[in-house]
Amino acid sequence: MNSHLKHLHPYPFERLNQLKAGAVPPAHLKHIPLSIGEPKHPSPEFVKQVMSNSIDKLAQYPTTKGGIELRQTIARWLEKRFNLGTDSIDPDQHVLPVTGTREALFAFTQAVVNNDMDAPVVVSPNPFYQIYEGAAILAGAEPYYLDCVPEQGFIPDLTTVPEAIWQRCQLLQVCTPGNPTGAVMSIEQLQQAIALADKYDFIIASDECYSEVYFDEQTPPPGLLQACEQMGRRDYSRCVVFHSLSKRSNLPGLRSGFIAGDATILKDFLSYRTYHGCAMSLPVQDASAAAWNDEQHVVDSRTMYREKFAAVTDILADVLDFPQPHASFYLWPQTPIDDREFALGLFAQQNVTILPGQYLSRDSATGNPGKNRVRMALVASTEECIEAALRIRQYVQNLSS
Repeated sequence: MNSHLKHLHPYPFERLNQLKAGAVPPAHLKHIPLSIGEPKHPSPEFVKQVMSNSIDKLAQYPTTKGGIELRQTIARWLEKRFNLGTDSIDPDQHVLPVTGTREALFAFTQAVVNNDMDAPVVVSPNPFYQIYEGAAILAGAEPYYLDCVPEQGFIPDLTTVPEAIWQRCQLLQVCTPGNPTGAVMSIEQLQQAIALADKYDFIIASDECYSEVYFDEQTPPPGLLQACEQMGRRDYSRCVVFHSLSKRSNLPGLRSGFIAGDATILKDFLSYRTYHGCAMSLPVQDASAAAWNDEQHVVDSRTMYREKFAAVTDILADVLDFPQPHASFYLWPQTPIDDREFALGLFAQQNVTILPGQYLSRDSATGNPGKNRVRMALVASTEECIEAALRIRQYVQNLSS
């Protein structure tokens, strides 16, 4: 077996299940799960219809590169969404459909890390999506964690990375908007990362799967390709972005997304994926093209999130301290007691499940940035989120009484 397997950490939800084992919540209270970031808004009916109409295409093998119609649709969406120049995204060179960003993020790291070089490093935020860490470990790289703390607006401070780490760095993983903080990197911060990539010759992978869940319709979160565009960097050198329909279009089960950016990197990644065996089926391609072509269902979904966040934060604002996220559907509040004890007590007393912050983080020289914080995913219905917030409020008040 791969010797790196023994270095993998248990997945956060595995640890959560162990924490909750033996706890018996009140039977009269319906369980409300806020632990998993699985969108619960209705999937678009027109996407279902397109997929149904394409079902006979299951008789055909799909290509790893994906059909030109889907790639063209993605290219035009990127140009419009991130204010890129007309025809600046070549669907033949700059876009590659993937079966969800989770598998693509993992596979990309395997393809990028060069073990012929001594002690490769993958730099990632802390807290983080655990795929970043697991992918680095299994690729034979050393993860290096950048704490996302309130003093920096929960944005990783790239200036704190020692030069010796940058010299060994092969991949910088960023997540904007951030999971679990909802923090958004600015164009200037993204360009700072690009400058470092040029200086030390590494690749930037920007996980932007929460980019379409934001609160101000007039100020959508910027992206890495947008930062390139504003630098006149039309080849997107060393830069790739990951996008998904899971959060944007409430289609987590479709397993559909894309990677876009540097054509040379994507060409090599396509070679890897040809052997990897992860081509997107034709019905899923057709359904995906329909979803990327429509914005109204995305606007409608954002409206629902906006209403939920307004209601929940109004209920919790005077009992918990949390940053107001710029995007994503997470709250990242501080807890008055240990985050694991808080999560266990909330489940045992109120039948609400949340995720302890330290399960999403690793210890650093200054502590664990997830300790005494919890992640709340406001993905349930507005009514359920309000009910959960009322129970959380009662739980916190009982702690201080």
